[in-house]
Amino acid sequence: MKGRGIGRRLALAALLALTASACERERPNPAPLNTFGSPRRGVAMINAYGCGACHVIPGVDGAGGMVGPPLIGWSRRTYIAGMLPNTPAYLMRWIMTPQQVVPGNAMPDMGVSQQDARDIAAYLYTIR
Repeated sequence: MKGRGIGRRLALAALLALTASACERERPNPAPLNTFGSPRRGVAMINAYGCGACHVIPGVDGAGGMVGPPLIGWSRRTYIAGMLPNTPAYLMRWIMTPQQVVPGNAMPDMGVSQQDARDIAAYLYTIR
């Protein structure tokens, strides 16, 4: 009987290892190069649109809001809003039109232009 318990534990451990490695493969490349934006300008746009009123954003003075989720470790996240793959295209879409992506969510449409969304996304992908 002891042998069967060890075998089950080893099988469970192998399954967990495979699951964890699959999650790692699904994570997008966190480099901001596909945004075609400027991380430096992104900080200015984060301030201009008031993103820090709702989010904690590392590296942005005064960005300590507690309404939305903290954006700590953004480049390592797998999903945006718990449902979109964390890719530059989806992130820019989310920044520009969050109410079209998930109607009724807490993030308002702020009228963010495409270039401003590129810059904001470029900065967010620098946050490790």
